[in-house]
Amino acid sequence: MTNFRFAQSYGQAPLSAFRTAAEAGEFLITAEVAPPKGADPSHMLAMATMLKGRVHSVNITDGSRAVMRMSSLVSAALLLQQNIEPVYQVACRDRNCIALQADLMGAHALGIRNVLALTGDPVKAGDHPTARGVFELESVRLLTMIRKLNGGLDWNDQPLTDGATDLFSGAAVDPQCGSWSGLQKRFERKLEAGAQFFQSQLITDFDRLDKFMTEIANGAGKPILAGIFLLKSAKNARFINRAVPGVNIPESIIERLECASDPLLEGVAIAAEQVLLAKDLCQGVHMMAVKREDLIPQVLDLAGIAPVGKPREVETAHHNSVSV
Repeated sequence: MTNFRFAQSYGQAPLSAFRTAAEAGEFLITAEVAPPKGADPSHMLAMATMLKGRVHSVNITDGSRAVMRMSSLVSAALLLQQNIEPVYQVACRDRNCIALQADLMGAHALGIRNVLALTGDPVKAGDHPTARGVFELESVRLLTMIRKLNGGLDWNDQPLTDGATDLFSGAAVDPQCGSWSGLQKRFERKLEAGAQFFQSQLITDFDRLDKFMTEIANGAGKPILAGIFLLKSAKNARFINRAVPGVNIPESIIERLECASDPLLEGVAIAAEQVLLAKDLCQGVHMMAVKREDLIPQVLDLAGIAPVGKPREVETAHHNSVSV
């Protein structure tokens, strides 16, 4: 991983190891870690530290499932202080266009370079169901906002008098979406808005992923990272089938978990098999192992995925304004 330091002045910034690997066509590995639900980030940092050397970047979620947690921006900055490169997730649910721009510029100033643009889960799904959702923007327009900021303009097309950002923007994609035409249209809109990489929702249908890559994604030339979820038990798999729209974990996998003497280890084996399936189809995997992020290196070892590149010296580069 790149040894990050906060930028000392505008224009001097650490290069993103994730972006460098993506643009070089390397097989990419990211993993998801949730911010704390409280003021103590020690568990989050411990989980992320276990991923050092095994992933290119660690995703920090932004109020996933509309559950209140520590700021994803602050959490990403805390990871950066530990020389762990973050993907800073930004959801539109909680902020208007002024606040979104403020946070994105702040992220750049802190040295954060990777951003995943999300619409955000509905407020009623979370732990503050009476809160007011904002949703002034959604993910496509948020990607457009990031492209404008990278080009030295604000949302109203006015110049940023104190310098442009240089953010590597990504988007979510769901190859298992029920509407094929809707999937294609949404993917193309995100490309046009400036998405430079895509992380998928949990994948269980790899034939569907193959079709998505062949018919839609391969021509785009952007990295696609397949979402791989560590199932911990048959009960866990059935809960996901009930609770997560669009996900259908096959009964064959549920039976494997149910019959296993150690369901968690069987889940690790299943995840490793899925990593290998994804490796033949797309440019990376996005690992999700809620509350068991410590098992991700074991999954990668079982799949034969080598550690990512050794730490290297900080590289800095001067970034001029980029046109929209």
